[in-house]
Amino acid sequence: MEKPDKRIRDFIKEHHVLTLATSQNGQPWCANCFYAYHEDENVLIFTSDDETRHIQEALANQQVAASIVLETGVVGKIRGLQITGKLELPEGELSGKIKKRYLKKFPYAALMDTKLWVLEIESMKMTDNRLGFGKKLYWPS
Repeated sequence: MEKPDKRIRDFIKEHHVLTLATSQNGQPWCANCFYAYHEDENVLIFTSDDETRHIQEALANQQVAASIVLETGVVGKIRGLQITGKLELPEGELSGKIKKRYLKKFPYAALMDTKLWVLEIESMKMTDNRLGFGKKLYWPS
């Protein structure tokens, strides 16, 4: 599958906090997580403990949603990204790539005893008002 539009990839790389949305038994939940983007794998990487509500819910239902936004009060500068995908624990060769990428962005994480998780992106919709009011970019397109 082709890579997302460069404007989407650049937006992801400009930020570092995503809001992860999970659901279990009809009850939604969200959590904010520091993330790194692995462009070649098109995945978002974050750390979280097994005991957190969002991880427990994602273990029961791997299908999750996420968002990344630019906070601004200027309508013409509004940008935001909505994402759907699956939450996974990286294995094998991917595990090494993921750890290297995450530690490059957050070197202090090497001191933490936590688990790295991967959000395998299945779809994205980006709103970018700089391109025109309400302009949307989609991946896959």
